[in-house]
Amino acid sequence: MSRNCKQLEQQYKIPTVGSAASNIIKYAQDHDFKYTNGSPIRYISFPFPVAGQPQSVHHKYIFESKDVVSGKPMMQAFIDALTVPLTDNEKYKGPAPDPDPAESRFLGPDTEENLQRLFKNLDYTDYLPIILPTEERVADMLKGTSHKADEIIKILDWPGGRREVTVERVAICAVMAGAKREYLPAILALANHIPFGNSTSSMANMILINGPVRDEISMNYGHNVMGPHSEANSVIGRSYTIMSKTIGGLHSKKTTWSTLGSTMQYNNVCIAENEEALPEGWKPFHVQAGFKPNESVITVATGWSYISSVTEAKREYPVYMWMGEYMKSLTMGSATVVMDPTVARLLNDAYGFKTKEQLSKWFSENVEKTLYPSGEKVKPFQESSVNIIVTGGGGQTTWFVTDFMMSRNMVLMGGSTRIDDWR
Repeated sequence: MSRNCKQLEQQYKIPTVGSAASNIIKYAQDHDFKYTNGSPIRYISFPFPVAGQPQSVHHKYIFESKDVVSGKPMMQAFIDALTVPLTDNEKYKGPAPDPDPAESRFLGPDTEENLQRLFKNLDYTDYLPIILPTEERVADMLKGTSHKADEIIKILDWPGGRREVTVERVAICAVMAGAKREYLPAILALANHIPFGNSTSSMANMILINGPVRDEISMNYGHNVMGPHSEANSVIGRSYTIMSKTIGGLHSKKTTWSTLGSTMQYNNVCIAENEEALPEGWKPFHVQAGFKPNESVITVATGWSYISSVTEAKREYPVYMWMGEYMKSLTMGSATVVMDPTVARLLNDAYGFKTKEQLSKWFSENVEKTLYPSGEKVKPFQESSVNIIVTGGGGQTTWFVTDFMMSRNMVLMGGSTRIDDWR
């Protein structure tokens, strides 16, 4: 919202008022203003929560509640914010300031216990023990790539402040997460997607890896693929969290505001697709996205919901219809179905879905939701917004239905990155 207000104020000279829920107003007035906005935008703040409340509560917010910022009645605060002249402190200060001076690359010597505590106090960890990133360990990690340590992968300006994502900084996070040097190309590719998604709701992420690198670094795409049973899956997923907190600047109640959060942010559902178990005609996800079969690719998706099948598939009730029923509970217009190879074979052999695309099309044409209170029927999914991932050990006909958004258009969305480019 602040960027839209900034454009209206500066480009079109139209007074604006930003609004934010009371749980994030401090960020809007301070962090966002300082680093992202720099424009004289006034805010009013409404009580929280908003979602799920009846109209009577919203009416009370507007006409009876007081603005959290000024303490005035909401409508009076809104009028004053548009009409009262700006104070000196509110006037445009120019472009966002330069980033704070870079911290020293080295910490002073201390005990293992004290250094572990320091990293936690700085909120640089997931609060599990880390491997301390000594100069020797980072130098050894950098041997896992041909890229120079000071190469800039990307520059972040959200959620505040300008930060360079360099190869060395990623290598530091890789050491902290417990990575082997052969994991580094995948982690460097993953760094193109930091920071991870977050919101006031329980947003989470999914990391999918395709191609030959799965076997090169011994990723698990068989039994217990989503469980804590693979070093590569666990560490690569963990590195995404550590990079997002250290380089990405995500810190609870400062730049992240989720009430419940998500346990999935510990390793970000880091999995590999079981390409060898795909039925004939079913393409791996990265091939669907336009990559070559022999390319190694990492894809990052963002979502909220994750619904497990309660039991194994049964021929008496077609499994794809059961999945469609689950999908009705999703709200974001995207779906990713993660299924065991036995489910894929059942869909292919018994129900005639000869490609992933055919299954995605069926969902888009047949899943309907009823809008309340109108009773109107809508079809919330497009074929391109429903993705199918096959992984697991082939031991049970189970699956997950999620709302994780995975774009098959790598040019449009930039959701996938070649790991090979970072070797």
